[in-house]
Amino acid sequence: MPAFTTQQWVILFLVFVLGWLLGLLSRSTKKWRRAYETERDARIEEQREQAAALETAQARIVELERERPAAAIAPATTVASPASTLDLRRDDLSLIRGLGPEGEQDLNEEGLYRYGQIIEMTTAEEAELEDRLGADRGYIRQEQWREQAQLLAEGALAEHRARFS
Repeated sequence: MPAFTTQQWVILFLVFVLGWLLGLLSRSTKKWRRAYETERDARIEEQREQAAALETAQARIVELERERPAAAIAPATTVASPASTLDLRRDDLSLIRGLGPEGEQDLNEEGLYRYGQIIEMTTAEEAELEDRLGADRGYIRQEQWREQAQLLAEGALAEHRARFS
């Protein structure tokens, strides 16, 4: 085994001293690390609180939109009902399997807000709606929207869940 030269011993000694100095310096960074971790945790908590506040606000918006009266536009051939008998509430169309919240919003944009409107759709209106929504032909019939809407309109939520969930 070859022996170390003086120069190699000096380099080895300098590496040892450098390691020792870095070790000493790293001990003093513990307070900075703790400060960093405390700040990081505070920011994470702040982001969680902001996300929770945003979620609460979005839920409130959805609730207010459901309570908001739908724009009732009567066809030109029918006589508009007096305001006292006009029911402007919205049904929760998202309960219909195959729709969900996004689908409910799409139906609202198409002017559908009530289960009764779905129940009363003709086959031609179904086809037009499927085209406007970008759904395949026969999707509404396949997912049994009318049957689901009928059960939900009757308040048979348990039966709806049993048959369509």
